[in-house]
Amino acid sequence: MYSLPVSWICPVNAAGRYGFSALRVVHPGFTCRRSLAMQKYLSNKMAILLFTLPALILFTIVVTYPILLTVQKSFFEWDGLNTPIFTGFENYINLFLDDDFYISLKNSMIFGAIITVYQIGIGTLMAVLISNKKQKGAKIFRSAFFLPVVLSITVVCQLWISIYDGHSGLLNKIFEVLGSSYRQDWLSGFNTSIVAIAFVNAWQFMGYHMIIIFAAMKSIPEHYSEAAAIDGATPTRAFFSIIFPMLQETYKICLIFTITGGIKAFEHIFIMTRGGPGTSSFTLTMLLYKSVINLNKYGYGCASAAILLVECVLVMIIINRFVAREQISY
Repeated sequence: MYSLPVSWICPVNAAGRYGFSALRVVHPGFTCRRSLAMQKYLSNKMAILLFTLPALILFTIVVTYPILLTVQKSFFEWDGLNTPIFTGFENYINLFLDDDFYISLKNSMIFGAIITVYQIGIGTLMAVLISNKKQKGAKIFRSAFFLPVVLSITVVCQLWISIYDGHSGLLNKIFEVLGSSYRQDWLSGFNTSIVAIAFVNAWQFMGYHMIIIFAAMKSIPEHYSEAAAIDGATPTRAFFSIIFPMLQETYKICLIFTITGGIKAFEHIFIMTRGGPGTSSFTLTMLLYKSVINLNKYGYGCASAAILLVECVLVMIIINRFVAREQISY
């Protein structure tokens, strides 16, 4: 049997501080050649500029310029047709004095918390299920769990409007079959509407996060889990001690998606309740829509959009600062 040179085999710790050992095969000259090639490319500033300039120009036109224009218009009173009138911070002051703004903040936090727990928590469980080689029908489960993601949001919302119906909805019928007298008009309740809508969003896009986590799990070399099994670790212990720590970067991305998704939630709310009953399911995006489309207050709407942008950026900064601070390579 062919044997590798000793210099190619380097002992590594499969889980860092978690105590399982393994071997890694490394060619002695590979790292050095790759490093020299990378240094050569990075030293050519003109090549870097030529490759990045088209992307920078496109990003500036599509993203940066509209953001700057929105921030500029937020300092004006404007109906979208007549000449804008500069009002300074008046739009922001009125926004902070608006009760709907604080309802929107509360609903955004509720929405974000629900979809974060459901999509990342259930998504992780489903990813573990379909990654198990011994699990029969893993491909069928993977397709079934991901199916809601590819469905139209309108179709999903209409489906759940029927399920939530207070008179003939499936959810109330389940309580009736179970012998319970509990009934609820889920989308018409001031305290239940935002929770019901958030659950629909969480259900629809759970498969998206499941696939992200599943792909990250499949990219982890199997010899880590094999070494853990040899050392007597149970599958649960191996997951929490090896797989879970190595998914830190993946969970950070998913966390950004879910929390910012809660902040900028719009489609499901607009289709299912239009922010009602009253303003009980309002979010900042609904407040923005109401200001611009219904009231023609473009300056006020731009101020809402600017605050929405600041919230999303702050969430990204906080998550990047406190989540997955240690870089793990394998």
